[in-house]
Amino acid sequence: MEGQDRQDLGAGALSTAPAPIETDALIIGAGPVGLFQAFQLGLLEVSCHIVDALPRAGGQCVELYGDKPIYDIPGTPKTTGRGLVESLLEQVAPFKPRFHLGEQIETLARQDDGRILLATHRGKRFLARTVFIAAGVGAFVPKRIAVEGIERLEGTKLFYHPDSEALGRFTGQTVVVNGGDEAAVETALALASVAKQVTLVHRRDVFQGDEATVAMLRRRVAEGSIRLAIGQPSAVDDAGLKLITPEAQNLFLPFDAIVGCLGISPRLGPIAHWGLELVRKQIPVDTEKYETRERGIFAIGDINTYPGKKKLIVCGFHEATLAAWGATAIVFPDKSIPLQYTTTSTRLHELLGVKH
Repeated sequence: MEGQDRQDLGAGALSTAPAPIETDALIIGAGPVGLFQAFQLGLLEVSCHIVDALPRAGGQCVELYGDKPIYDIPGTPKTTGRGLVESLLEQVAPFKPRFHLGEQIETLARQDDGRILLATHRGKRFLARTVFIAAGVGAFVPKRIAVEGIERLEGTKLFYHPDSEALGRFTGQTVVVNGGDEAAVETALALASVAKQVTLVHRRDVFQGDEATVAMLRRRVAEGSIRLAIGQPSAVDDAGLKLITPEAQNLFLPFDAIVGCLGISPRLGPIAHWGLELVRKQIPVDTEKYETRERGIFAIGDINTYPGKKKLIVCGFHEATLAAWGATAIVFPDKSIPLQYTTTSTRLHELLGVKH
């Protein structure tokens, strides 16, 4: 983990680049286990930042089964992926973790003082005493539109899975939405109220989503507020997207912006190059602190492995609890941390904002 990474990100880089964000803990992954990690750290008064490659919190829990029922969360007979994440965000809110969404950690290197320097693909840097890898089976990244040269438009005219709060940027624009799943349909419907023109592009005239959402799409198409273009993107320039229709005809769609909603897929990605031990694309940890072979770097949830490992959310919650306690020896090396209970501790009530 030291070698080339330290040379690239060490003292020389610190002198020329903006100062990194310093934190007691950096959590990589904003899924349920990463969110609960932030909560457990908060109870121990360990401040943290959370980084996730997706533009919203929730990870695969929201992206893959946001509306599907979950029955095995303790004390919660039934919830959904989205409902669970909403509850976890409410639970951790008193501790005010700082979120950095749409950012993927690219590099990780140990520094001479023992801290860990991390940098995202957008150049944001963190200097952390402890790191918690809660990346599931890797970073969930949007599937890209397979058209040569389209990547040069990303960030200016091409956007993937934008958060609903960011849709205002398309006000008055001519927007092409590419995709056929529920996210694409919902994005097209949301854009219809702000954009000048919305065209939904899909390879066939079949769309996923609940019955009411798809019915709403059909109504908007009939009214003319959304256009359908059935075909496969084949080329792009700054002015428009070229499609090949099922009848082998060419169709040209002018645009101000393209929104890709083609789903997401997991990628182990940069984790493979951080110098951590890997066993079948998973990180071995101990079962006392869920710490990796590298001091101060913990791995929780589906990304880790140990004898008897079960890939369940509830197991990830247990791992996060012990990992938080394991971090206290590094964050507070000269302090004995007492075990407190949220039922009786006035200090924990103060941290949680509980009023008596």
